Amino acid sequence: MDKQLILSTMLQLLRGFEFTFGIFVFTLLFSLPLGLLVARGRMARNSVISTVVRIYISIMRGTPLMLQLLLVYFGPYYLFGISTGNAVIGPFNYRFIATVIGFSLNYAAYFAEIFRGGIQSMSRGQYEAAQVLGFSKSQTYFRIILPQVIKNVLPSVANEVITLVKDTSLAQVLAVTEMFTVAKALASAQVSVMPFVVAGVFYYIMNAIIEVSLNRIEKSMSYYS
Repeated sequence: MDKQLILSTMLQLLRGFEFTFGIFVFTLLFSLPLGLLVARGRMARNSVISTVVRIYISIMRGTPLMLQLLLVYFGPYYLFGISTGNAVIGPFNYRFIATVIGFSLNYAAYFAEIFRGGIQSMSRGQYEAAQVLGFSKSQTYFRIILPQVIKNVLPSVANEVITLVKDTSLAQVLAVTEMFTVAKALASAQVSVMPFVVAGVFYYIMNAIIEVSLNRIEKSMSYYS
């Protein structure tokens, strides 16, 4: 096979990879803290807040991510008559922004349930011990409970993060030129599966790096065991 063609394919896929990586990074930046907030709402004593959050989680987990992306993108137009087709906010067009919003809302629901399980697994004795030592509620949560929760839920979070890498290909539904979209166009133009193979290698390498990084983080937090 022509080495120059393979190199050209890799370079073009790398341009698509920029969008894939951007979707991945921005989704994590927004969905992780949002997931923690949603988890707190899910455990709220106020039944109204808890019910609303439970419904949100149920909808996000019970409907296809592709459908959610379409609703985020077309929703402003059909609900409020706001045209977003050519909208640009800073360096990003609305297609990319809608993709990040859709992914963030979806993954926040999954992260919320993971965090909730981790928080509820903490024994009551730790809260009581912190209170005896004079820790405030916020100090107890951020300095004692949260670090242990992160350590305990890291394997589950890692699975979702790896899934997120592969799910970025769904951005093609909004015509975002991420890596899989580029691979499809190249495969059609070259009448070859080679672009898909190269894209698969890129996805695998990215997931391998993430897996190794998260394993190291998990080992570094072993002192909480």
